[in-house]
Amino acid sequence: MQRASTAGLPTLYLIRHGETAWSLTGQHTGHTDIPLTGHGEEMARELVPLLKSAHFTVVLTSPRQRARRTCALAEPGVEAIVEPDLVEWDYGDYEGMLTADIWQINSGWNVFRDGCPGGETLAQVVTRADRLLLRLKLLPGPIAMFSHAQFGSVLAARWAGLAGEAAEHLVLDPASVSILGPKPGHPEVPVITRWNVVPVARFVDFNAG
Repeated sequence: MQRASTAGLPTLYLIRHGETAWSLTGQHTGHTDIPLTGHGEEMARELVPLLKSAHFTVVLTSPRQRARRTCALAEPGVEAIVEPDLVEWDYGDYEGMLTADIWQINSGWNVFRDGCPGGETLAQVVTRADRLLLRLKLLPGPIAMFSHAQFGSVLAARWAGLAGEAAEHLVLDPASVSILGPKPGHPEVPVITRWNVVPVARFVDFNAG
């Protein structure tokens, strides 16, 4: 990887992986390495028009197969770099569980406040996000990052200078694109310039529902 100039912050494209069986059910999916569904693969292919004009200098992906496969389908022919810091939150004892089931044993639990027993705390996830962003800010952009829902939300919050808890209010749909970059006219000010963008057909289907 090349080092960036001093022109300002890079532009980061944050792409959540496509649908999996557990994203459909709402199960917390951290280290469990499950594949995309057939529909999830279609969703990843639909990202090609959204990304084709970006001309990424670097393409990074979480090591989980759901992110790697999304990357391969959305950026065909591109050699991506596996970045361990892009993995999803480690849910520990709550891996594979629904929030409603977790509330049966831990009333009022909120991952963005309470973290996960046997897994990562919010502070640990914030540290990981900050560490990654510190390195990315030294690179030229635009940079693609294929990652996950709740870690991606923390990453965006930290990019914008918000506390990790603020990530609760930043929801990422499967196979969505968000853009983190410099504020127009203020190249050293990090902002969220686009959030949770999905292909038009999927947006229309969502509104029709």
